[in-house]
Amino acid sequence: MENTNIRRNVGTVILLGAVWGLSECMLGAALHACASSISGSVMTGVAFFFIAAARASGGKTRSVALIVAIAVLFKTFDAVLLSLPLRNGALTNPMFAFILEGGAFIVLAVILKEAWKRRTAGRAVWGGTAALVSATAFPLVKFATGTAACLVPGTTTPLAWYYAIPAVGISLLTVPLGLRAGERMREQMKWAGLPVPAIAIALSLVLMVLFRRL
Repeated sequence: MENTNIRRNVGTVILLGAVWGLSECMLGAALHACASSISGSVMTGVAFFFIAAARASGGKTRSVALIVAIAVLFKTFDAVLLSLPLRNGALTNPMFAFILEGGAFIVLAVILKEAWKRRTAGRAVWGGTAALVSATAFPLVKFATGTAACLVPGTTTPLAWYYAIPAVGISLLTVPLGLRAGERMREQMKWAGLPVPAIAIALSLVLMVLFRRL
């Protein structure tokens, strides 16, 4: 029974990762250009929805690490489709953001009390704080990837800081929604241990190829 539950939980996280990877491709289509608007804040909120859903559906911190790894793999595949070098900032910087978001979420999961994490208000604070930490720390990407964070045109202010408030606001909503979605999936997705997650990964990759070829 325990092995069945583990396979089901991993399958659910893989399924979520496939959907997240596909959404990253479609919502962040302009990989060649540096982000220039609030799009980064929206993508942060989307990321935290899937991270929260993975954590709730798997019930373990390792679920967060797994879904972040899947998102990074999808970004790598997108590099192949766009014929971009893997060290291109349009790829490495989002990957750094994924890892940063996952790390912030995990640290707060350890810090916050269980009773607080079960409350909607506590979950909202969890999401907003994780987004704020991620946005604040994102300029460190230059030391990790060699590519500086995008700046507000004509200024020295990182876009991540400039649009931190929208990112926090969106994440205040997406984390509670993601946690609730993950809990529902854990209760109802009895088939997730079957080949469905693998099919979802394959289908998402095919859709990415078609999308990039349009």
